Amino acid sequence: MITYNLEDAGSDSLYGFLSKSIKNDISEGILKAGEKLPSKRQFARNLGLSVITIENAYAQLMAEGYIYSIPKRGFYVADLKHLIQRRELDLAEETIPLTREEGSWLADFSSNQTETGLFPFTIWSKVIREVLNDSRAQLMTNSAWGGIRDLRESIADYLRKFRDMHIKPEQIVIGAGTEYLYGLLIQFFGKNKVYALENPGYRKLEKIYHSFGVSCRFIAMDAAGVCISDLEKQCADIVHITPSHQYPTGIIMPISRRYEMLGWASKKEGRYIIEDDYDSELRLSGRPVPTLQSIDLSGRVIYMNTFTKTLCSTVRISYMVLPEKLLRIFYEKLSFYSCTVSNFEQYTLAKFIQEGKFENHINRLRNYYRKKRDRLLEAFRKGKAKHFISISGEEAGLHFLMKIKSSVPEDVLIERARSKGVKLAPLSACCYGEEKTENIFVMNYSSVDITKAEEIAETICRCCAE
Repeated sequence: MITYNLEDAGSDSLYGFLSKSIKNDISEGILKAGEKLPSKRQFARNLGLSVITIENAYAQLMAEGYIYSIPKRGFYVADLKHLIQRRELDLAEETIPLTREEGSWLADFSSNQTETGLFPFTIWSKVIREVLNDSRAQLMTNSAWGGIRDLRESIADYLRKFRDMHIKPEQIVIGAGTEYLYGLLIQFFGKNKVYALENPGYRKLEKIYHSFGVSCRFIAMDAAGVCISDLEKQCADIVHITPSHQYPTGIIMPISRRYEMLGWASKKEGRYIIEDDYDSELRLSGRPVPTLQSIDLSGRVIYMNTFTKTLCSTVRISYMVLPEKLLRIFYEKLSFYSCTVSNFEQYTLAKFIQEGKFENHINRLRNYYRKKRDRLLEAFRKGKAKHFISISGEEAGLHFLMKIKSSVPEDVLIERARSKGVKLAPLSACCYGEEKTENIFVMNYSSVDITKAEEIAETICRCCAE
């Protein structure tokens, strides 16, 4: 009987690890052409896996031509005379996972893609033509290191009107994505600082900070957000938080905890808070909670936001707002960098905001996403789904948490859903250390086809059955 050590799977899905292991054995000649593979049930029993996992592994191997099936007889190793066995290709195959073709999912809840119909192409193209006609000289002039004046003024005015933030355009630094801006901050503060992240949180941040070689700690959370006591215990200098709509839990930090956070920062020189306000414009009910930056009197908050959520996921324009007391030293240390966003995009976005088109677009988005969310939640809260599914964190942003009440193990449930065209993102993947969860999923619905809401709910229900 073929057997494999499942502890070697690492971050791979079980069916992916299994299919890779069998492919490797076929490539190295351990499994010979024409050799019969174990039956699905027999293999599942031997490895202690579900039949669904074995079925998915075999299906992957058949799709790639490594094995074939004979009805009522079983699965056999294919004759691969022309199989390329070079180690470099094996390595590439291990690091570049095979994925479904775009658009083949019934629902992909892990994607933050923007629906094509939501981007204001007609208005945007009109603004582009106006910029090309009216700003030719400016387009050919190098912008300041922090971005062109027009865009910084437009953003400052927008933040004053809609987030009650009274800032100067000089405090704003434009960059091609928040990841670039994080890099600037790490260079500015230095690698000897201790950076703290929310747990659970956006795990990509951990990779970014580690790639710069800085010390990174993970802070526990309660119902109000980051625990101040744990923040103190971890001896952090700079904490990165998402208070308006915590990712991934959806917690909205109350004003009392916000003042506690500011109190923590002001207790010791060199402490700062990076406030990531990544989807604050898309609060779907109630009034927005004031930003930390707007109530910060000691100049300890660095505010960050992006146009990725509000325009589209491929628009790489983000910005940060620095405290005034940091401006001079930040300029002295880092102004040798050129702005990473082209003049063309900056002038177009500036005009888009100045003429009120961005505000109109946001209002349209809120209405659309509110209806979309409500339709999806309605499907989850009626029929069979209501017995399996509970929802939280749905008040703001484009994701919520879905808890599935089922004794089916999380990895099995994910594999079942995947085989039926539903891609789920587990909350456990956002947790560090022992802060693990079971059968709670982060449901990003931005690219989901809402006309299939009932079908999606029914499909997830079928996956929950014993």
